[in-house]
Amino acid sequence: MGEEHQRKRSRQHFEAEEARHLPSLECETSKWYFSREEIERFSPSRKDGIDLPKESFLRSSYCSFLQRLGMQLHVSQVTIGCAMVMCHRFYMRQSLAKNDWQTIATASLFLACKAEDEPCQLSNVVVASYEIIFEWDPSASVRIHQTECYHEFKEIILAGERLLLDTSAFHLLDVELPYKTLAAALNRLNAWPDLATAAWNFVHDWLRTTLCLQYKPHVIATATVHLAATFQNAKVGSRRDWWLEFGVTTKLLKEVIQEMYMLIEVNRRRALPPPRREVAWAVPTVIKPPVHLARGYPFHSYPMQSYRQPGIW
Repeated sequence: MGEEHQRKRSRQHFEAEEARHLPSLECETSKWYFSREEIERFSPSRKDGIDLPKESFLRSSYCSFLQRLGMQLHVSQVTIGCAMVMCHRFYMRQSLAKNDWQTIATASLFLACKAEDEPCQLSNVVVASYEIIFEWDPSASVRIHQTECYHEFKEIILAGERLLLDTSAFHLLDVELPYKTLAAALNRLNAWPDLATAAWNFVHDWLRTTLCLQYKPHVIATATVHLAATFQNAKVGSRRDWWLEFGVTTKLLKEVIQEMYMLIEVNRRRALPPPRREVAWAVPTVIKPPVHLARGYPFHSYPMQSYRQPGIW
Protein backbone atom coordinates (compact mmCIF):
# COMPACT_ATOMS: atom_id res chain seq x y z
CA MET A 1 0.00 0.00 0.00
CA GLY A 2 3.04 2.23 0.11
CA GLU A 3 2.55 4.32 -2.98
CA GLU A 4 -1.12 5.10 -2.31
CA HIS A 5 -0.48 6.29 1.22
CA GLN A 6 2.40 8.55 0.32
CA ARG A 7 -0.25 11.10 -0.62
CA LYS A 8 -1.98 10.82 2.73
CA ARG A 9 -0.83 12.53 5.89
CA SER A 10 0.89 10.15 8.28
CA ARG A 11 -0.23 9.52 11.86
CA GLN A 12 2.95 11.26 13.08
CA HIS A 13 2.05 14.33 11.03
CA PHE A 14 -1.32 14.73 12.75
CA GLU A 15 0.21 14.15 16.18
CA ALA A 16 2.82 16.84 15.47
CA GLU A 17 0.12 19.27 14.36
CA GLU A 18 -1.85 18.41 17.50
CA ALA A 19 1.08 19.24 19.78
CA ARG A 20 2.03 22.39 17.88
CA HIS A 21 -1.40 24.03 17.85
CA LEU A 22 -2.94 22.96 21.14
CA PRO A 23 -1.45 25.65 23.45
CA SER A 24 -2.56 28.54 21.26
CA LEU A 25 -6.13 27.33 20.83
CA GLU A 26 -7.39 27.12 24.38
CA CYS A 27 -8.39 30.79 24.55
CA GLU A 28 -10.01 30.82 21.08
CA THR A 29 -12.38 27.89 21.06
CA SER A 30 -15.32 29.78 22.54
CA LYS A 31 -15.67 31.79 19.33
CA TRP A 32 -17.23 29.68 16.59
CA TYR A 33 -18.95 32.49 14.68
CA PHE A 34 -17.13 34.77 12.27
CA SER A 35 -17.80 37.69 9.99
CA ARG A 36 -17.70 37.14 6.26
CA GLU A 37 -14.48 39.17 6.12
CA GLU A 38 -12.82 36.88 8.66
CA ILE A 39 -13.83 33.81 6.66
CA GLU A 40 -12.87 35.17 3.27
CA ARG A 41 -9.68 37.04 4.15
CA PHE A 42 -8.19 35.67 7.36
CA SER A 43 -8.71 31.92 7.45
CA PRO A 44 -5.62 29.78 8.28
CA SER A 45 -5.66 28.44 4.73
CA ARG A 46 -5.38 31.96 3.33
CA LYS A 47 -2.20 32.47 5.32
CA ASP A 48 -0.78 29.35 3.66
CA GLY A 49 -1.42 30.59 0.14
CA ILE A 50 -4.80 28.98 -0.58
CA ASP A 51 -7.04 31.59 -2.18
CA LEU A 52 -10.79 31.88 -1.64
CA PRO A 53 -11.93 30.01 -4.80
CA LYS A 54 -9.67 27.06 -4.01
CA GLU A 55 -10.75 27.00 -0.38
CA SER A 56 -14.40 27.07 -1.47
CA PHE A 57 -13.69 24.17 -3.83
CA LEU A 58 -12.05 22.17 -1.03
CA ARG A 59 -14.97 22.89 1.29
CA SER A 60 -17.31 21.59 -1.40
CA SER A 61 -15.03 18.57 -1.79
CA TYR A 62 -15.19 17.46 1.81
CA CYS A 63 -18.94 18.11 2.02
CA SER A 64 -19.56 15.93 -1.05
CA PHE A 65 -17.24 13.31 0.41
CA LEU A 66 -19.12 13.37 3.73
CA GLN A 67 -22.45 13.01 1.97
CA ARG A 68 -21.23 9.93 0.11
CA LEU A 69 -19.57 8.43 3.15
CA GLY A 70 -22.61 9.03 5.35
CA MET A 71 -24.98 7.50 2.82
CA GLN A 72 -22.73 4.46 2.42
CA LEU A 73 -22.69 4.01 6.21
CA HIS A 74 -26.47 4.58 6.41
CA VAL A 75 -26.26 7.36 8.99
CA SER A 76 -28.83 10.13 9.27
CA GLN A 77 -28.67 13.44 7.44
CA VAL A 78 -28.44 15.15 10.84
CA THR A 79 -25.21 13.25 11.57
CA ILE A 80 -23.83 14.12 8.13
CA GLY A 81 -24.70 17.78 8.70
CA CYS A 82 -23.02 17.67 12.10
CA ALA A 83 -19.84 16.33 10.48
CA MET A 84 -19.92 19.13 7.90
CA VAL A 85 -20.14 21.77 10.63
CA MET A 86 -17.25 20.10 12.46
CA CYS A 87 -15.11 20.34 9.33
CA HIS A 88 -16.06 23.96 8.71
CA ARG A 89 -15.10 24.87 12.26
CA PHE A 90 -11.88 22.88 12.19
CA TYR A 91 -10.67 24.67 9.07
CA MET A 92 -11.25 28.03 10.72
CA ARG A 93 -8.57 26.97 13.21
CA GLN A 94 -6.32 24.84 11.00
CA SER A 95 -5.11 25.11 7.42
CA LEU A 96 -6.32 23.04 4.50
CA ALA A 97 -2.75 23.17 3.24
CA LYS A 98 -1.48 21.22 6.25
CA ASN A 99 -4.37 18.90 7.10
CA ASP A 100 -5.68 16.40 4.56
CA TRP A 101 -9.40 17.05 4.12
CA GLN A 102 -10.29 13.40 3.44
CA THR A 103 -8.76 12.30 6.74
CA ILE A 104 -10.37 15.15 8.69
CA ALA A 105 -13.75 14.55 7.03
CA THR A 106 -13.63 10.83 7.87
CA ALA A 107 -12.69 11.58 11.48
CA SER A 108 -15.45 14.21 11.64
CA LEU A 109 -18.13 11.74 10.58
CA PHE A 110 -16.91 9.18 13.11
CA LEU A 111 -17.00 11.89 15.78
CA ALA A 112 -20.41 13.13 14.63
CA CYS A 113 -21.84 9.63 15.06
CA LYS A 114 -20.78 9.80 18.71
CA ALA A 115 -22.09 13.34 19.19
CA GLU A 116 -25.49 12.48 17.68
CA ASP A 117 -25.71 9.19 19.60
CA GLU A 118 -25.74 7.20 16.36
CA PRO A 119 -22.98 4.64 16.95
CA CYS A 120 -21.05 3.46 13.92
CA GLN A 121 -18.25 0.93 14.14
CA LEU A 122 -14.82 2.37 13.45
CA SER A 123 -14.00 -0.57 11.19
CA ASN A 124 -16.96 0.27 8.94
CA VAL A 125 -15.93 3.93 8.77
CA VAL A 126 -12.31 3.04 7.92
CA VAL A 127 -13.24 0.58 5.18
CA ALA A 128 -15.93 2.77 3.59
CA SER A 129 -13.70 5.85 3.61
CA TYR A 130 -10.74 4.02 2.09
CA GLU A 131 -12.89 2.53 -0.66
CA ILE A 132 -14.29 5.95 -1.60
CA ILE A 133 -10.91 7.69 -1.53
CA PHE A 134 -9.26 5.03 -3.67
CA GLU A 135 -12.26 3.97 -5.74
CA TRP A 136 -10.26 4.57 -8.91
CA ASP A 137 -8.08 1.61 -7.85
CA PRO A 138 -9.82 -1.77 -8.39
CA SER A 139 -7.64 -3.41 -5.75
CA ALA A 140 -8.50 -0.92 -2.98
CA SER A 141 -11.50 -2.89 -1.68
CA VAL A 142 -9.28 -5.93 -1.28
CA ARG A 143 -6.24 -4.11 0.11
CA ILE A 144 -8.13 -2.35 2.94
CA HIS A 145 -9.10 -5.73 4.37
CA GLN A 146 -5.46 -6.68 4.73
CA THR A 147 -4.28 -6.30 8.31
CA GLU A 148 -1.33 -3.97 7.69
CA CYS A 149 -3.22 -1.60 5.40
CA TYR A 150 -6.28 -1.51 7.63
CA HIS A 151 -4.36 -0.74 10.82
CA GLU A 152 -2.24 1.95 9.19
CA PHE A 153 -5.27 3.75 7.78
CA LYS A 154 -7.19 3.32 11.05
CA GLU A 155 -4.35 4.98 12.99
CA ILE A 156 -4.39 7.92 10.58
CA ILE A 157 -8.13 8.40 11.14
CA LEU A 158 -7.75 8.16 14.93
CA ALA A 159 -4.92 10.70 14.86
CA GLY A 160 -7.19 13.00 12.86
CA GLU A 161 -9.93 12.55 15.45
CA ARG A 162 -7.56 13.52 18.27
CA LEU A 163 -6.49 16.61 16.35
CA LEU A 164 -10.15 17.57 15.84
CA LEU A 165 -10.87 17.26 19.54
CA ASP A 166 -7.73 19.07 20.67
CA THR A 167 -8.24 21.87 18.17
CA SER A 168 -11.70 22.52 19.57
CA ALA A 169 -10.89 21.70 23.22
CA PHE A 170 -13.65 19.06 22.86
CA HIS A 171 -16.24 21.72 21.99
CA LEU A 172 -16.93 19.98 18.68
CA LEU A 173 -18.97 17.40 20.57
CA ASP A 174 -21.55 20.11 21.25
CA VAL A 175 -22.71 21.10 17.77
CA GLU A 176 -26.15 22.66 17.48
CA LEU A 177 -27.82 22.38 14.07
CA PRO A 178 -30.77 24.32 12.57
CA TYR A 179 -32.91 21.18 12.21
CA LYS A 180 -34.49 21.22 15.67
CA THR A 181 -35.44 24.90 15.49
CA LEU A 182 -36.67 24.45 11.93
CA ALA A 183 -38.98 21.60 12.91
CA ALA A 184 -40.34 23.60 15.84
CA ALA A 185 -40.92 26.67 13.65
CA LEU A 186 -42.68 24.70 10.91
CA ASN A 187 -44.99 23.05 13.43
CA ARG A 188 -45.70 26.27 15.27
CA LEU A 189 -46.46 28.13 12.04
CA ASN A 190 -48.57 25.26 10.61
CA ALA A 191 -46.50 25.28 7.42
CA TRP A 192 -47.78 23.41 4.37
CA PRO A 193 -45.91 20.25 3.31
CA ASP A 194 -44.47 21.87 0.17
CA LEU A 195 -43.10 24.76 2.21
CA ALA A 196 -41.67 22.39 4.79
CA THR A 197 -39.93 20.33 2.10
CA ALA A 198 -38.42 23.45 0.54
CA ALA A 199 -37.20 24.64 3.95
CA TRP A 200 -35.59 21.30 4.80
CA ASN A 201 -33.83 21.23 1.42
CA PHE A 202 -32.51 24.73 1.98
CA VAL A 203 -31.08 23.79 5.38
CA HIS A 204 -29.32 20.78 3.85
CA ASP A 205 -27.78 23.19 1.34
CA TRP A 206 -26.74 25.83 3.89
CA LEU A 207 -24.71 23.30 5.88
CA ARG A 208 -22.46 22.89 2.85
CA THR A 209 -21.60 26.58 3.04
CA THR A 210 -19.99 28.83 5.63
CA LEU A 211 -23.37 30.24 6.65
CA CYS A 212 -23.21 28.08 9.79
CA LEU A 213 -19.98 29.91 10.69
CA GLN A 214 -21.68 33.30 10.44
CA TYR A 215 -25.07 32.83 12.10
CA LYS A 216 -26.53 30.78 14.93
CA PRO A 217 -28.82 27.83 14.11
CA HIS A 218 -32.09 29.46 15.18
CA VAL A 219 -31.34 32.45 12.94
CA ILE A 220 -30.63 30.21 9.94
CA ALA A 221 -33.77 28.16 10.59
CA THR A 222 -36.02 31.22 10.90
CA ALA A 223 -34.61 32.90 7.80
CA THR A 224 -34.96 29.61 5.89
CA VAL A 225 -38.67 29.38 6.68
CA HIS A 226 -39.13 32.96 5.50
CA LEU A 227 -37.17 32.32 2.31
CA ALA A 228 -39.06 29.11 1.56
CA ALA A 229 -42.36 30.91 2.13
CA THR A 230 -41.28 33.62 -0.31
CA PHE A 231 -40.47 31.08 -3.02
CA GLN A 232 -43.73 29.22 -2.36
CA ASN A 233 -45.78 32.43 -2.23
CA ALA A 234 -47.12 31.19 1.09
CA LYS A 235 -48.19 33.09 4.17
CA VAL A 236 -46.88 31.86 7.49
CA GLY A 237 -47.71 32.91 11.01
CA SER A 238 -50.61 34.86 12.40
CA ARG A 239 -48.67 38.11 12.61
CA ARG A 240 -46.71 40.02 10.01
CA ASP A 241 -43.44 39.97 11.98
CA TRP A 242 -43.71 36.34 13.16
CA TRP A 243 -39.90 35.93 13.14
CA LEU A 244 -39.69 38.04 16.30
CA GLU A 245 -41.25 35.10 18.16
CA PHE A 246 -38.08 33.12 17.43
CA GLY A 247 -35.67 35.76 18.71
CA VAL A 248 -34.70 37.15 15.29
CA THR A 249 -34.91 40.88 14.60
CA THR A 250 -36.12 42.22 11.26
CA LYS A 251 -32.69 43.72 10.57
CA LEU A 252 -30.92 40.41 11.20
CA LEU A 253 -33.48 38.50 9.15
CA LYS A 254 -32.91 40.74 6.15
CA GLU A 255 -29.15 40.39 6.51
CA VAL A 256 -29.27 36.59 6.59
CA ILE A 257 -31.71 36.33 3.69
CA GLN A 258 -29.47 38.60 1.64
CA GLU A 259 -26.58 36.20 2.33
CA MET A 260 -28.77 33.27 1.31
CA TYR A 261 -29.71 34.92 -1.97
CA MET A 262 -26.06 35.55 -2.68
CA LEU A 263 -25.25 31.87 -2.08
CA ILE A 264 -28.06 30.77 -4.39
CA GLU A 265 -26.90 33.17 -7.09
CA VAL A 266 -23.28 32.00 -6.81
CA ASN A 267 -24.41 28.39 -7.12
CA ARG A 268 -26.63 29.25 -10.09
CA ARG A 269 -23.71 30.85 -11.92
CA ARG A 270 -21.50 27.84 -11.25
CA ALA A 271 -24.17 25.57 -12.71
CA LEU A 272 -24.37 27.53 -15.96
CA PRO A 273 -22.52 25.95 -18.90
CA PRO A 274 -19.40 27.83 -20.04
CA PRO A 275 -19.80 30.09 -23.08
CA ARG A 276 -19.16 28.37 -26.40
CA ARG A 277 -16.13 29.46 -28.36
CA GLU A 278 -15.09 28.63 -31.88
CA VAL A 279 -11.75 26.85 -31.92
CA ALA A 280 -9.50 26.10 -34.84
CA TRP A 281 -8.00 22.93 -33.38
CA ALA A 282 -9.25 19.63 -32.16
CA VAL A 283 -10.45 19.61 -28.57
CA PRO A 284 -8.76 16.80 -26.62
CA THR A 285 -10.88 14.27 -24.79
CA VAL A 286 -11.67 15.42 -21.29
CA ILE A 287 -10.08 13.25 -18.62
CA LYS A 288 -12.40 12.89 -15.66
CA PRO A 289 -10.83 13.57 -12.25
CA PRO A 290 -11.09 10.95 -9.51
CA VAL A 291 -14.71 10.83 -8.41
CA HIS A 292 -13.84 11.47 -4.76
CA LEU A 293 -12.95 15.04 -5.66
CA ALA A 294 -15.57 17.76 -5.55
CA ARG A 295 -18.61 16.91 -7.55
CA GLY A 296 -20.96 19.67 -8.42
CA TYR A 297 -23.65 19.39 -5.78
CA PRO A 298 -26.16 21.99 -6.92
CA PHE A 299 -28.54 23.66 -4.56
CA HIS A 300 -32.10 22.49 -4.90
CA SER A 301 -33.50 24.39 -7.85
CA TYR A 302 -35.53 27.47 -7.04
CA PRO A 303 -36.30 30.45 -9.29
CA MET A 304 -34.35 33.55 -8.44
CA GLN A 305 -36.49 36.44 -7.36
CA SER A 306 -35.81 39.95 -6.17
CA TYR A 307 -35.27 39.80 -2.43
CA ARG A 308 -36.92 43.18 -1.96
CA GLN A 309 -40.42 42.20 -3.00
CA PRO A 310 -43.41 44.21 -1.83
CA GLY A 311 -45.20 42.60 1.06
CA ILE A 312 -42.36 40.35 2.21
CA TRP A 313 -41.74 42.25 5.40
